[in-house]
Amino acid sequence: MTKTVIQNGWIVSMDPNIGTVANADLLIEDGAIVAIGGDIDSAGAEVIEADGMIVMPGLVNAHLHTWQTGIRGIAGDWSLEQYFQYMHRGMAASFSPEDIRLGTLVGALNQLDSGVTTLFDWLHNNPTPDHSDGGLDGLIESGIRGLFGHGSPKHAPKAGEPHFSEIPHPRSEIERLRKGRLSADDGMVKLAMCILGPHFSAYEITWADLRLAAEYGLVASMHMDAGFGRKAPDGITRMRDDRLIDHRLNVVHGSDLSDEEIAILTDGGASFSITAEAEMQYGFGHPITGRVIAAGGVPSIGSDTEAGISGDMFTAMRITLQMQRAVDHGPRISPDNPVEALTRTTRDALEWATMGGAKALGLEDEIGSLTPGKRADVILVRTGDMNLFPVNDPVQSIVLHACGANVDTVLVDGRIVKRGGQLKFTDLARRKEQLAESGARLIAAAQSA
Repeated sequence: MTKTVIQNGWIVSMDPNIGTVANADLLIEDGAIVAIGGDIDSAGAEVIEADGMIVMPGLVNAHLHTWQTGIRGIAGDWSLEQYFQYMHRGMAASFSPEDIRLGTLVGALNQLDSGVTTLFDWLHNNPTPDHSDGGLDGLIESGIRGLFGHGSPKHAPKAGEPHFSEIPHPRSEIERLRKGRLSADDGMVKLAMCILGPHFSAYEITWADLRLAAEYGLVASMHMDAGFGRKAPDGITRMRDDRLIDHRLNVVHGSDLSDEEIAILTDGGASFSITAEAEMQYGFGHPITGRVIAAGGVPSIGSDTEAGISGDMFTAMRITLQMQRAVDHGPRISPDNPVEALTRTTRDALEWATMGGAKALGLEDEIGSLTPGKRADVILVRTGDMNLFPVNDPVQSIVLHACGANVDTVLVDGRIVKRGGQLKFTDLARRKEQLAESGARLIAAAQSA
């Protein structure tokens, strides 16, 4: 039996029955949280001293395309049309399986380094099984917990080929992965499907893809945004009528959804993943965080495109919260009608990035809070760093002041993957060098095309 005790930390549990506890210990045995309290016996345990640290659940990034990690910094000034033109219809076709593996590996390691312990990794540049395996190899090698989201590429079709919107999700690939490397329901990395949905495909394709996901018991995630219209304008109501909406359905963005459609999805059990920074950049309109809450749902948060958006989930929390506050306050701001109370709190935002993300990934019974019986995905944040000190309210400090650089220690399933501010991953320098070479080659190929 392995035993770890985190001592003397300021514990932000996100469990309503435990709350926030100062100067407390956390006991981990065999990868699970066993107890939270004072003076836990540390005999025979590895001790992590947490004095001067906030101890909290690992963050959950509910939507990220790590395959783009090697080409960071090229898409920050792109519109949505430019993103599709230059990325999906352009340079995506130049990616080799090794490019996908390196981007996924280093992208997932960056998430761990920044305090994310669980990731929904959306791979929608996988034209061959080798590309899918490359992404899966990188995700597993990183040591992060996550969903491997098997998507489908959006390359421009060649002469005689059907458009990607007319192609069902490849059953053979789902069967291969579900019966092979991702057959376990209790593994650190689980299979999910990233489908086109009614935004990008005809309804018949959406129907077939959701039936396939249900057949294998998989989370099915789909983009719904305000760009380019919908292939199936009535897709949401038809999905309801065909009983295709349940807790395994995840909607990303959702900015083109009506309130009625959000209610249909929420009532059916679907989850929503908001990527506020990307949504503002690409012209999707206001993030739908507040509308999801009004319908009775709990949002989750993602960072989205590594090529142009920061992967830092502290930043994502802050932007999502403040954007929703602006949306809520906007209609009321006037000299005669001042804003007297904020509509959303920092605790709300932290819940979106922990329990909300866990629920969206179907992992709420395993992660998302520091609760005895759940898996020990835990991060320690230094309170003495200049951008945080002094910490008077740990939740407000986490959401409004912290960044990934403040993360001192990270445990995934009770295993220490970062300590003293340093990742414990072997050979990181060489992997970074390989990624830089990969990115430079891909950018050069795009520039010469």
